Amino acid sequence: MPDAPPGPLWLLAELTYACPLQCPYCSNPLDFARTRGELTTEQWIGTLREARQLGAAQLGFSGGEPLVRRDLEELVAEARSLGYYTNLITSAIGMDAARVRRLKDAGLDHIQISFQASDAALNDYLAGTDAFAHKVEMARAVKAEGYPMVFNAVLHRQNIDRTEEILALALDLGADYVELANTQFYGWAFHNRHRLLPTREQLRRSEAVANRYREAHGDRMKILYVIPDYYADRPKPCMNGWGQVFLSVAPDGTALPCQAARMLPGIEFPKVTEHRLAWIWNESPAFNRYRGRDWMKEPCRSCPERDKDFGGCRCQAWLVTGDPAGADPVCGLSPHRGLIDRVVEAVNGGGAGAVNAGGASAAAGAGTAGDIPAMLFRNARNSKALHS
Repeated sequence: MPDAPPGPLWLLAELTYACPLQCPYCSNPLDFARTRGELTTEQWIGTLREARQLGAAQLGFSGGEPLVRRDLEELVAEARSLGYYTNLITSAIGMDAARVRRLKDAGLDHIQISFQASDAALNDYLAGTDAFAHKVEMARAVKAEGYPMVFNAVLHRQNIDRTEEILALALDLGADYVELANTQFYGWAFHNRHRLLPTREQLRRSEAVANRYREAHGDRMKILYVIPDYYADRPKPCMNGWGQVFLSVAPDGTALPCQAARMLPGIEFPKVTEHRLAWIWNESPAFNRYRGRDWMKEPCRSCPERDKDFGGCRCQAWLVTGDPAGADPVCGLSPHRGLIDRVVEAVNGGGAGAVNAGGASAAAGAGTAGDIPAMLFRNARNSKALHS
């Protein structure tokens, strides 16, 4: 068993899978509707205390929509008393100016508001509800309370051509930080990837706009631009390595090295209701599964960059190749890179035969609407239908 690192630095508390939005790129598991039970306030407080004892310093409150939890302010106050730096990752639905103030009083450090697009029509179509006007109002309320406001927009083929309008909106709202995060293909996004992956030309234009805004407005807001994995030739160091710095706790108490990992086969992820976090982090088979190098296959095992990218993402390897211990297929050295290339070329008009999970062929056509499966929105009805 490899030596466990000293302790997690970042804790992601996924308080609930309940959410008023239906974003088709959501990272929640496709079978989220099967999840039964959420941790109680007392159980979450116990988890926060144990993680802090292990060394966790950054705490993200996420979901679903964390504002659904009526005990959010209580959890924020507990986190402040423990010494965490806290971040709320939210759609802003369920928030009003009074609640922003209560969260501030409770000690919340940071609020990130997600926008689906720069205008009400597209934003509300992607969200599945009338949300845009309220988001704008809440972004202004966040600024009024003196928060550093983080504006997040997940980019994909449906909205990436409006990058300039999205950045103009962020500038108008006084955003201090803007995250333009191109969709990474897990969860619902993987299911919808043929409708969400942008073309090369869309990506080129979008990046150019972001760079222009950096030059013109970099003194007012910092812009982070994240490209899709599928257009990279080297894997990202996912979570800085499995079980190295990141710990996620799902609504039902399942502890994970990343929020997508529960999809992986053959791993029984422990729950905080059944084990101490110290055991989970240091000794559990799940958190030790892909630590170190012993699990690596070629070409990762002998790759000189194996200590930089850690073999890439286990979830992506599983979704695309059916082998969670294989090289991340986005890597140019992976024997399965062709499975990614086929999807990319299909989206860019290169022909049929894009590949689904496990290498199963599916007609993706040449990227035309008639050839691509319809968008599946994230909601309980669709979750149940997928896993009936």
